[in-house]
Amino acid sequence: MRRGWLGRLLGAGLALAALMSGSQASAADGPRLYYHVFVRSFADSNGDRIGDLPGVAAHLDYLAKLHVTHILLTPMQASPFYHNYFATDFDAVDEAYGGEAGCLAFVRAAHARHMKVILDEEFQYVAEGHPWWRANEGRPGRPEGRFVLWNDPAAQKRPEPFLNAPKYRTHDGRMVGIAMVDLHRNEVREWFERMLLRRVDPHGDGSLTDGVDGFRIDHMMDDLDGKGRMTDLFRRFWKPLITSLRAVRPDLEFIAEPSDWGDGRDHMRRGGATAVFDFPLRAAIVRLDAGALRRAVSAARLDPPGTHRLSFIENHDVDRFASLMDSDPAKLRIGATLGLMLGSDPILYYGQELGMRGVEEKDHSSDGAQIPLREAFRWQADLEAPGSAIWYTSDASWWTGRVNRTGDGVSVEEEAASATSLLAFYRSLLDLRAQRPELWRGHVVMGCEHQRSAVCFSRRLGRRWTFVVANLSDKPVTVSTQMNERRAATDLLEGGKVSTRTIIVPPWGLRLVGDKAR
Repeated sequence: MRRGWLGRLLGAGLALAALMSGSQASAADGPRLYYHVFVRSFADSNGDRIGDLPGVAAHLDYLAKLHVTHILLTPMQASPFYHNYFATDFDAVDEAYGGEAGCLAFVRAAHARHMKVILDEEFQYVAEGHPWWRANEGRPGRPEGRFVLWNDPAAQKRPEPFLNAPKYRTHDGRMVGIAMVDLHRNEVREWFERMLLRRVDPHGDGSLTDGVDGFRIDHMMDDLDGKGRMTDLFRRFWKPLITSLRAVRPDLEFIAEPSDWGDGRDHMRRGGATAVFDFPLRAAIVRLDAGALRRAVSAARLDPPGTHRLSFIENHDVDRFASLMDSDPAKLRIGATLGLMLGSDPILYYGQELGMRGVEEKDHSSDGAQIPLREAFRWQADLEAPGSAIWYTSDASWWTGRVNRTGDGVSVEEEAASATSLLAFYRSLLDLRAQRPELWRGHVVMGCEHQRSAVCFSRRLGRRWTFVVANLSDKPVTVSTQMNERRAATDLLEGGKVSTRTIIVPPWGLRLVGDKAR
């Protein structure tokens, strides 16, 4: 393995320390479950209505009850945008979230609960006001000014924009420029390697107690924005950066969001990512398409060895699943089951387990169009109760037209008291997954190929097995359980024995049948 300049600089000592103290036993030895937190919207700890890291830390017990092992945090770097994706300082933690001290304290608290922390990173662009941007404004020639692409090097004016717009409107009405970073420069890659290393080993002593455990790479691509200006990035930027950092800490995780929302296999094979988001599987679940589900599962078997996929049905960029399903309880349960049971490493988007709703606005004149996908997590029935991160309160449409409302039944307070709520269903599924290793480590065998209106699969690990069938239609279906009749079987959702090889599943029904626990 190529050690890179970081490995040569730090030697083997830090790598050894990483192996000894950088991994959490529960995440490595048991079922992994990722939980995706939009920091600004999760929980407010100080009364300013802005979600922050102390707020997330205060609710680690809630996440532990869901068997969460990895927490993915949206970007926290200083930025003029509410989502923090385009930075004016890559190294700084937004003070509204708790600053650098708050970040270290949160990682320490998560590690104490045997949870790993993954940071979302976007450093393919800078926002207007970043030092690299300012180095080109009236002061051409400064070395860091070369880190940003400029259309007219002689005039040192017009920066190469993000996509095709030189400036973007923030949700509060400001116009802010976004420019592409010159990722072909070795000094740029080395700068980001140093920056990421500081997140992994913030004290520079190899202890890693307060260091994060991996990174999500936003919109990872080989040709930046498809402009033909910044090509061959897998080979020239991503693979060298990831290889150098993993030489220092071998268990460091790099999760790619494929820029085309495709299968992401090239991002792992050529780009060095250790994991990708499974967009084909998500598309099949959202369409409730049995054929597409079978194809997505089959295609995933072609992934490079040592990589894995995150199965999901929601994230911060797509419409909430509950909105797509019109909050239909049966469809929400089918989506939960397929998302949690078909892959080995599922990821939940905050509030998904409650059935939170939200649809992207059609008016994209500002970055506020996606606020409906990122509304405050519903801890209490009262949306405006203390602790609720309603930072987006205003006279704008994303507040006046919000879909999550006080007393709508979609909150932890309301659902925790009901045995039939969606939260109770998620908790039961996740408890079952923790108890039955075949559901996260077992081989997936698709069945019911002749059925167009149902999806069936079994998960097998040694002598243990679970059979799952979801009826994706408004008519009953009859399917074979494919079970071994010599072994006792149990209906894992309803309880009781199952003695027949065929079962009738009602419209939009769901059955989980497994070998009787011994």
